[in-house]
Amino acid sequence: MSADESPHGHDGHGHGHGHHGHGHGTRTDIDWEAMADTLENAGELRLPVLRATAARLRELLGPGHEVRRILDVGSGPGVMTCVLAEEFGSAEVVAVDGTQALLDRTLARAERLGLGGRVSVRLAELPDGLDGGLGPADLVWSSMAVHHLGDQQGAMDALAGVLRPGGLLAVAEGVLPTRFLPRDIGIGRPGLQARLDAVQEEWFAIMRAELPGYVAAADDWPAMLTAAGLTEATSFTDVLDVPAPLPAPARAYVHAFLTRLRETAGDSLPPEDLTTLDTLLSPSPAGILHRPDAFLLSPTTVFAGLRPRA
Repeated sequence: MSADESPHGHDGHGHGHGHHGHGHGTRTDIDWEAMADTLENAGELRLPVLRATAARLRELLGPGHEVRRILDVGSGPGVMTCVLAEEFGSAEVVAVDGTQALLDRTLARAERLGLGGRVSVRLAELPDGLDGGLGPADLVWSSMAVHHLGDQQGAMDALAGVLRPGGLLAVAEGVLPTRFLPRDIGIGRPGLQARLDAVQEEWFAIMRAELPGYVAAADDWPAMLTAAGLTEATSFTDVLDVPAPLPAPARAYVHAFLTRLRETAGDSLPPEDLTTLDTLLSPSPAGILHRPDAFLLSPTTVFAGLRPRA
């Protein structure tokens, strides 16, 4: 998904989301359409990482493996959808998402890039849309979407189930936290980011527990891939590394990240940290939009497994 759907580092990546939210006023009630600009801008910031990821997926599929059809499940505004279409130049790429406005952006992006003939979209609310109808695929990509589904193993089983023999399932998750400030920023108490991490972890745990059909389970993604019948489970981590001083797009990314955190989990912060966070969000020289010491390290871990050929 984006910069940042939840305040948790899981979602600061802008190239995948899918769960549209259930209920009213809960942590799972997310207005994805309202976040469209943020999602797309974050995805564009991460384009070098996304291209490296797509090339790595080709390597995992192995030499000579024909990729005819790709599913991007929880595709958001389609930044990675189009990257996959560029990397796999003869494949049909289908963006699957529960928000029509984001699928419209995907089609518009594909047309701008000259990929319109090979990129299509499918409106499907997750997890219901995983129950048949997606058709077979040689590669299934899903970024920052599975953790929005109550039964993660069930979702992995469904995603693996559409693979053709020799096909690859790749799921991206934010296992490591995003970093953008030094330990001591000269305002408030040092170590702010570690405390923000703790608040985000608590938010994320409650969000997961509120999901429909929630099944408590460890986030052992390689084990989930294996349980879904896949082999050669592996992982790799790509890092978006933008040093200080940050250019404007990266500053906007971090500002959106902190804004979402303030909206969703700010009440859990102690008053001193909340004051510091508000200062960082302000237009003052101490704010994230102007600080010379702000940087961006945003890791994404991809877990992948192959469907056996026999």
